[in-house]
Amino acid sequence: MQKKRTYTAGLILLLLCILAGILYVQTRPETAAGQKALTVVVVHGDGEEKIFDYTTDAEYLGQVLEENQLASGTEGAYGTFITTVDGETADEAKEQWWCITKEGEMVSTSADQAPIADGDQYELTLKEGY
Repeated sequence: MQKKRTYTAGLILLLLCILAGILYVQTRPETAAGQKALTVVVVHGDGEEKIFDYTTDAEYLGQVLEENQLASGTEGAYGTFITTVDGETADEAKEQWWCITKEGEMVSTSADQAPIADGDQYELTLKEGY
């Protein structure tokens, strides 16, 4: 009887994992192929803003930032954790970090997983405090 319960629980868990995978694939943001215009606004720690306009065939923000050497960071389980943007490095001792927003709304993925479309605007803002 115990083996049957264990087998049933394992089967249910497997089905839930498959369902979660299908749901993720169906709801993840779409990428756009072809050439796109993209604006990246960098807000430095002192409040200075710099605007960078790019034309690219890349599908994700991380590719654009890397190709144009605008940002760098460390690789992690969820993509690149941005530590330096436009020459300014976040200071961990001050709990600084680079926040990614798209047209003012916080992005819930890393730059490597943020799809871009023609006309998009992303902002990279140095924040202080976790």
